[in-house]
Amino acid sequence: QVQLVESGGGLVQEGGSLRLSCAASGSIFRINAMGWYRQAPGKQREFVSGITTGGVTNYADSVKGRFTISRDNAKNTMYLQMNSLKPEDTAVYFCHAFSTRYSQNYWGQGTQVTVSS
Repeated sequence: QVQLVESGGGLVQEGGSLRLSCAASGSIFRINAMGWYRQAPGKQREFVSGITTGGVTNYADSVKGRFTISRDNAKNTMYLQMNSLKPEDTAVYFCHAFSTRYSQNYWGQGTQVTVSS
């Protein structure tokens, strides 16, 4: 199994920045790709950004140019640097990992990000 633990959420004013972290443990060798999703109240969970083991990244259009995803393989940790935050970025942010070989998704418990206007 793979365990994912997020940290770094909080309350920030519009235009501010936050950095989220996701620490992975357990059967890390299973992981092919990791990413971030978010879920706002009353809305479905949506993709934010992803990164492969090779470092290829992709972003939702809504966060392009403002968010940057990265990973430190030596520390088994993934990051999401969020700049120029907007109130519509308010959501619970979830860390996600996927295993191609085992066709399995892994989720963290989520961390709250609140952006005040």
